Amino acid sequence: MKFEVIHEENNAIVDALVDGVRQFNTGLLGPEKSVPLTVIARDETGKLIGGVGGRTIYKNFLINVVWVDDQTRGTGLGHKLMALAEAEAKQRGCLVAQVDTLSIQAPVFYEKQGFEIIGTVTTDPQRIFLMKKY
Repeated sequence: MKFEVIHEENNAIVDALVDGVRQFNTGLLGPEKSVPLTVIARDETGKLIGGVGGRTIYKNFLINVVWVDDQTRGTGLGHKLMALAEAEAKQRGCLVAQVDTLSIQAPVFYEKQGFEIIGTVTTDPQRIFLMKKY
């Protein structure tokens, strides 16, 4: 047996690890495809000003990233992006959405969207896990 520590991004290895997890899950839960779900907003010049990105799988919407640029924060864009992404997730049959954030980022934003805190990791800053049932 040989161990390695890899210090750079290696998509082939990560893909192989993910494939292993998918095979395991399929054996227990049946076949299910992980499908990307991304909703973005651009300004009138075409510049990206915000978005929500994640995946849907096994009736879960797994949110990886939510971002709104500094000039647009506080305008309701984040709420609109989340609403559109969640509507699509529900249309795909999702029953829950999951996200994690740091205490310095947006836990209050997610709570305003109906997410509930389901766990925290007490580091500095804290890592907060949230879930929303549909």
